[in-house]
Amino acid sequence: MTHSAPPPITWHPTNPANTQMFRFAHWLTDTHAVDVGELLNDDGNIAPGLYRRLHAWSITELPAFWDAVREYFGVLGDGFDTDALTDATMPGAVWYPNAQVNFAENVLERTREHVRHDATALVNIDENNVIDTVTWQQLRTRVHGLAEQLRDLGVQPGDRIAAVLPNNAEAIIGLLASATIGAVWTINSPDLTVTATLARLRQLAPTVLITSGGYTFAGKFFDLTEYNAQLRAGLPSLNHHLGIEDYRQAPTNGPVDYLRVAFDHPLWILFSSGTTGDPKGIVHGHGGMLLESLKGQGLHQDMTPTDRYYVAANTSWMVWNTLVQALALGTSVVVYGGSPKINGPARQFEVIAATDTTRFAVGAPYLSLVERSGISPAEHWDLTGLKSILSTAAPLPESTWRWVHEHVNPAVRLGSDSGGTDICSGFIGTNPLEPIRLGELQGPMLGVAAKSFDDDGQEVFDEVGELVMTEPMPSMPLYLWNDPDGERYRDTYFDRFPATDTYPHGVWAQGDWVIQTSRGSFIVEGRSDATLNRQGVRLGTAEIYAALSHIPEVEQSTVIGVEQPGGSYWMPLFVQLAEGAELTDELQDRIAEMIRTQASVRHVPDEIIAVADIPVTHSGKRIEVPLKKLFVRGTADAVNQDAIANPGSLAEFVELAQRRAMAS
Repeated sequence: MTHSAPPPITWHPTNPANTQMFRFAHWLTDTHAVDVGELLNDDGNIAPGLYRRLHAWSITELPAFWDAVREYFGVLGDGFDTDALTDATMPGAVWYPNAQVNFAENVLERTREHVRHDATALVNIDENNVIDTVTWQQLRTRVHGLAEQLRDLGVQPGDRIAAVLPNNAEAIIGLLASATIGAVWTINSPDLTVTATLARLRQLAPTVLITSGGYTFAGKFFDLTEYNAQLRAGLPSLNHHLGIEDYRQAPTNGPVDYLRVAFDHPLWILFSSGTTGDPKGIVHGHGGMLLESLKGQGLHQDMTPTDRYYVAANTSWMVWNTLVQALALGTSVVVYGGSPKINGPARQFEVIAATDTTRFAVGAPYLSLVERSGISPAEHWDLTGLKSILSTAAPLPESTWRWVHEHVNPAVRLGSDSGGTDICSGFIGTNPLEPIRLGELQGPMLGVAAKSFDDDGQEVFDEVGELVMTEPMPSMPLYLWNDPDGERYRDTYFDRFPATDTYPHGVWAQGDWVIQTSRGSFIVEGRSDATLNRQGVRLGTAEIYAALSHIPEVEQSTVIGVEQPGGSYWMPLFVQLAEGAELTDELQDRIAEMIRTQASVRHVPDEIIAVADIPVTHSGKRIEVPLKKLFVRGTADAVNQDAIANPGSLAEFVELAQRRAMAS
């Protein structure tokens, strides 16, 4: 499918010369004589194409770009006396081999010159809208106290500290304290089962476990006493167990001893969803995460100390980590561990209004949920102070895109970013210098050599291809846990497209299908391994989901394509219907016609099947690939149930798969 005519513009930069990205470009030309062309027109407006020229420089002069980010933001550390990138070979690129840096020091100390010590750093809000705040000085004091407590317990650099906590202030304090002493942090949300949590944590052999005695969700208190006991029993490596109520306070004026570690010293370990096997432990480093935070949150999201950032996420999802990344810019952040629907589907907008949030990140399915509810948030709350909404986790349907501007804030900078747990950042997404067009991601992020490849490894435009990166990023994983020879790492990202003379540093394949338009923008079509293939034509699932957003009776859906014996192909659409709706012949016809007109005749499913619930991961993502494997194998072990937020939904799919296998 081609996209030749540009979609309508949904957002224009109103004062782009007052953004961090423009100031960075101006600083480059003044301080380092970098030629990115004209910055401003004679009329004082941003010169056309400035972002594209800046991006081109950032990937052709990769070491200079990343060192400029370090210098511009005043990164604290030692040993930055080499090129930023001394070996660009992927995997294993070498960044600042002599550097010593500490992520927590840069979050808490570098910001002293930008924010007052009594300014708010954290805003904690509960389901009753009770708000507690933590100032920057209080945050430093509490982080210092826990760091010293961990040192006194014998925690050494490189030891793993595992936390099972909801999205609260203590989780952020724990992460920063762990980083302060060079320990390695990992966190899971307590709504994961004990089995799912142990499948992650046992791999790491943590020495310290941090937990909460319980949490409140949807008005109900969940006591974690027995849960925590089972965790302790299942982690024989533990030396200590701390409850968040045991956190030690430091003397108010005590010195903070930040351990500066190698640029590639492990900072935290994130986990893949683990829907088809053991979750992968993805290890990120102090220096890479710091530079990526400053670039992504500072330059692209334009966060400053005047902003307040809120992300709707539990602690098992990588976007929770962006709260700490925002703190690195001096931005205050909102933490909320409650239900996203406690006072109705639009609860997150109530939180935004109550906390004076200016920048909001959320999964696209949530915005579509509020759209379908018929609620107009702008009629209930003052959302005029909301500057930007970053949509992620899935493609954002065009109807929802329009709905945000009509029912939330017409001037809000709504954009969609695509990245991953793999890099804890974005590959393609938004920038503050260019207009945003309906349904499109503006383009690659600075320092990201993103392209779209066909099956032969050739760059393609205006057709579906594989999202790849042809140059390294500092936030690419240091390694995967328990992968000593790097085989799993290479197999996951680099075996799809070998290095060539054109791309000598290797090619990272993200596993997403995208359309790279000839105008430089991108459209995400879904996971490449979930891509539908009808009559030799590759189809993205995103276009089907976008069409279904116009059908109010469809609450949630998922579509798969299954190769059949003899070369045939079966493409069913599973729909979870809204309360009171029935899958009548008339509704099926309407669904098929909507898909036909909004996508194409090839996108129309072979069968529409109503189910009680659509299974999703703990971060709200559909599990298209595991469901496909379920229907190929006909056995429940095709899906790791611990990775599913609503595992009870799988029983119906297992029954359907087995019934189909018996009938064939």
